[in-house]
Amino acid sequence: MYERSNSVKLRFRELALSIILLICFVAGVFYLWEQKDIAPGPVINNRPGYDVIVVGGEPEGIAAAVSAARNGLKTLLIEDDYALGGLFTLGQLNFLDMNHGPKHELLTRGIFEEFYKAMGNAFDVEEAKEYFFNLVHKEKNITLKLNTAFVEPIMEGNKIMGVRVKEKGEVKEYLGLRVIDATVDADVAAAAGVPYTIGAEDYGEKGTLMGVTLVFRVAGVNWDRVVKYLKYEDNDPHSGADQVAAWGYGKEAREYKPRDKMRFRGPNIARQKDGTVLINALLIFGVDGLDSKSKAEGIERGKREIPYIIEFMRQKFPGFENARFVGTAEQLYVRETRHIIGEYRLTITDVLENRDHWDRIGHGSYPVDVQPTSPSNFGNVIGVPDIYSIPFRSLVPLKVDDLLVVGRSASYDSLPHGSARVIPVGMVAGEAAGVASAYSIQNNVIFRDMTKSKEAITWVQERLKKQGAYLVEYTPPRPKVMDHWAYPGVRVMRELGLIEGGYTNDYGLERKATKWSMENKLNKVLRLAHERNSRVPLRKVEIPPVVTGENMVMFVAEGLSGEKLSFSESLALLKGKGILTREIESRVTDWKEIPDFAQMLSLLANLYEHLLKQ
Repeated sequence: MYERSNSVKLRFRELALSIILLICFVAGVFYLWEQKDIAPGPVINNRPGYDVIVVGGEPEGIAAAVSAARNGLKTLLIEDDYALGGLFTLGQLNFLDMNHGPKHELLTRGIFEEFYKAMGNAFDVEEAKEYFFNLVHKEKNITLKLNTAFVEPIMEGNKIMGVRVKEKGEVKEYLGLRVIDATVDADVAAAAGVPYTIGAEDYGEKGTLMGVTLVFRVAGVNWDRVVKYLKYEDNDPHSGADQVAAWGYGKEAREYKPRDKMRFRGPNIARQKDGTVLINALLIFGVDGLDSKSKAEGIERGKREIPYIIEFMRQKFPGFENARFVGTAEQLYVRETRHIIGEYRLTITDVLENRDHWDRIGHGSYPVDVQPTSPSNFGNVIGVPDIYSIPFRSLVPLKVDDLLVVGRSASYDSLPHGSARVIPVGMVAGEAAGVASAYSIQNNVIFRDMTKSKEAITWVQERLKKQGAYLVEYTPPRPKVMDHWAYPGVRVMRELGLIEGGYTNDYGLERKATKWSMENKLNKVLRLAHERNSRVPLRKVEIPPVVTGENMVMFVAEGLSGEKLSFSESLALLKGKGILTREIESRVTDWKEIPDFAQMLSLLANLYEHLLKQ
């Protein structure tokens, strides 16, 4: 009996061991199968590294990391906060700035379109956090490190080799064959020595930055009343609402008198799954987006102002009678800081002439929206493109190799940045950066050399199309203003930030010049010419209350010569220098009449170009 019992126990143990071994074998096979598509990663300087390191968990960085991983690259994604999504999630900016083409086709496809189809516009912020985390987590080739702050780049000459980060209180090093800077302020590029401008300094407004926004959340909103008012009662063509989003209350918002250096504008309102609504309307001025202390102070200033705003909304906004404060976003919406200088810098002319580029990696069409920079101005819309291309060269920074920059700080002049800065365009650029990294590594070619290679760019473009991107070679739609006789002058003055066409691309060229328009534009032309050509002396000209063709010529001549000349002397001077052309002169019927904007802009543009050549 005892021997039989031992025999049964022995057989049971053998069976159990066999089952365990079988489970281990199956698990091993499953593990190996799971690992078969995982990139092994390179060895760099005798240390294990990554094919691609993406710094920044903004939507643009997520698109870059996912794209790189889907192309078989071992990818490290570094984010300094606790969650992915940046401005979309921690900044709670959940209104999507959509880009549609001439036939209303969606231009920003690929990974952005995946997000858009899954989440929609005015998406739920908490769901977006989960979406981005799951999107990254399911990519086997991505290693995600949250709460990990970028410290400095690891450089070898002019080549970036990786990054140092602060992780769990310790400084660690990660090496990569390629690095993608998806930080909102191009922190990696700046630290590596890439040249850049800040704010509007590239068109002569040093120290000028668009206002920042603090999104806040309220509860107790009667959404049905909001929809009814904005859709049927407001009578404002710019107002509207649906089941999750609303926009309007513009005339009501203009009545608000802020207590601080701020502005409350007509809000974008987004309904969340918990019944609260997000309000994107509070512009805060005087915040330095590159200074963490200034940003923290900006949030506190906004928090002090918001109770007064909510009380105002209760009184003035139908549907907000019982609104109550819930909280604010964790981060400010900072619209601009650095603009890096790359192999090509996108211009306002590129955007508003709807230009295509041979090395296109995406398209945009969002209005060139330059937000207010202080309480004394209201910002402006420089114009609205039909479609334009983002060149790969705008992602490739000068001076540093093996680095790409995506997002709002890429190589765009500050004016076109008003359109190209939007996140859908940035996600398209991020996806392209991931694909370009695959080509660069597989062919052992640096990004800078790729900007000169038709073969390389064609490969990237075809791969992007396979991933769902929208890329087309097109004949640029020709804006009507390009056929106006004064368009050469309009183009020059627009690049200097001195003329805008608004949402209708109407530059008002037939309107009459005024003292203020003439004085402002002439003196800025003189100042910019001085700043850009040291041989040009700095001069300032005062304009009388009434501008005529005669004194316009005299004041332009004074700006050029520094002397007060007679009308005949001024005519002779400006004709002799080629500033007053036959084209301009032929448009003047009487020199004693008030000139129109077309004549004034053309004359000032010619003056500016002449001064630069002195």
